[in-house]
Amino acid sequence: MSVETVPAETGGIDPLVFQRRWIILGVLCLSLVLVVAAVSSVNVAVTSIRLQLKPSDAQLLWIVDLYAVVFAGLLLPAGAIGDRFGRKGALQAGLLVFASGSVLASQAGSPMQLLICRGIMGIGAAFIMPSTLSLLTSVFPAQERAKAIAVWTGFAGAGGVFGMLFGGFVLTKFWWGSVFFVSVPIAVVAMVLVTVLCPSSKEVEASHLDPIGALMSVAGFGSLLYAIIEGPEKGWGSIHSIGAFLVAAVALTGFVIWEQRASHPMLPMQYFRIPRFGIGALGVTFVFLSMFSMFFMIAQYLQAVRGYTPLRSGVATLPFALTMVSMSPRGPVLAAKYGPKRVVLFGFTIVPIALFLMSLISVNSPYWYVGICVALLALGPALAVPMLSSGIVLSLPLDKAGVGSAVNDTTREVGGAIGIAVIGSVLNSTYKSGLNPALSRITAQLPAANRTQFEPVVQAARRGVNVLASVVKQAPSIPSLKPHLSQLESLLGIARHEFVNGMQNGFRVTAVVMVLIGTVVARWFPSEPLRVGNDHDGQ
Repeated sequence: MSVETVPAETGGIDPLVFQRRWIILGVLCLSLVLVVAAVSSVNVAVTSIRLQLKPSDAQLLWIVDLYAVVFAGLLLPAGAIGDRFGRKGALQAGLLVFASGSVLASQAGSPMQLLICRGIMGIGAAFIMPSTLSLLTSVFPAQERAKAIAVWTGFAGAGGVFGMLFGGFVLTKFWWGSVFFVSVPIAVVAMVLVTVLCPSSKEVEASHLDPIGALMSVAGFGSLLYAIIEGPEKGWGSIHSIGAFLVAAVALTGFVIWEQRASHPMLPMQYFRIPRFGIGALGVTFVFLSMFSMFFMIAQYLQAVRGYTPLRSGVATLPFALTMVSMSPRGPVLAAKYGPKRVVLFGFTIVPIALFLMSLISVNSPYWYVGICVALLALGPALAVPMLSSGIVLSLPLDKAGVGSAVNDTTREVGGAIGIAVIGSVLNSTYKSGLNPALSRITAQLPAANRTQFEPVVQAARRGVNVLASVVKQAPSIPSLKPHLSQLESLLGIARHEFVNGMQNGFRVTAVVMVLIGTVVARWFPSEPLRVGNDHDGQ
């Protein structure tokens, strides 16, 4: 169809595509939730995987985290490849790889097999996520893109809750591998719908690829996430952590220098001089730091302190998902009335308030209070992130939609990983400093002959309240621990109290960080409405 025959109200988009744009958005959001849910769903399967495959602690950690490391490391080159060769094809390829990895993961017979499969899933996810956002920009006219991105943002934030909910449900009915296999039919349906409904989209003029920049970005972001994830486990001063941070620093510095000098850069560094792009990336990073920190702590609180099952824990966090999905589309409406900067700052005001209220949660807090806090924490990102993400993606030329989408997605993953690692360290240091005196006291009260039998309990308690709770639950059926049930219950009560102390400290630290970032956003985020694809003047 020629340009002359395309109605002006469609913004130059094929009328057939324009008519089904909201259906296409639904398909893209389905693909998006698939990717995000894969991060959180495996967390509810940790206990089952431990029992069935018997991985070491290090292997179990990487079964959970390798997906995110591969995913985040490949986002930038995957987005650039989608721009160059076609975003629809990149999405289809990503869904195929993701589904294949999920099938293999569900049938894994050893920890190493499952590790490899999680890596394959991460490769697929890296092509899926930026393709969904960049395709979105090509099927909506300029005046509707911010609203569509807001809907996309709502499902991106809610995907973590859906993952916990679906994972908890299938594990109550099926084998441990069902937490992976459940993704397969969803991916197949998404693949069919993408093939039938989504239009082809790529750069108007094919640009050169940037293999050196791609390699350095993969090495840099992969090493950074490795260091962040391994830090709390191996120690921030360990050779693993320091070495990974050094590799990340060298690779990312090299990436910046190369991109500044390359004739065909994958990510032109001058984009970060655009306030909406640079401040948007900063804001998204720290909003997701707060969100992932909350999920990390509240999931353990509900299961290990309150005794919820994984399924009930997922249901308990539904207020977050419902708030994200329902309130994210309101952001552009409010921005049109009050200005995007005011909406972003309102969101950044709500987040630290919600975090402070969450720092008041105690061992016996009623669920209604927890639910209100979770919903309130979702409200801030639901309003702020659509404006920040729109700034990242829509301030760039449409030909670079894939790279802009990848930057948006990379900031989410890096922010989430930093949040879990740093706030997890605050929680664990508080927990252990309060627990160790109690362990020494209880151990000293035992007869010398029984202290060796009690050592596994001591080690379980030091590894975390969730591990200790599992041991205490099994204690009546373990002959060596059965005589010590009263000491175990007492120790579990102390551990729960110290975990809550650590959680409260974690929420307070996060609240302070978000206040500081909010002041930066208040200073530098532009007040003027976004001019789609033409924001390079810095306004």
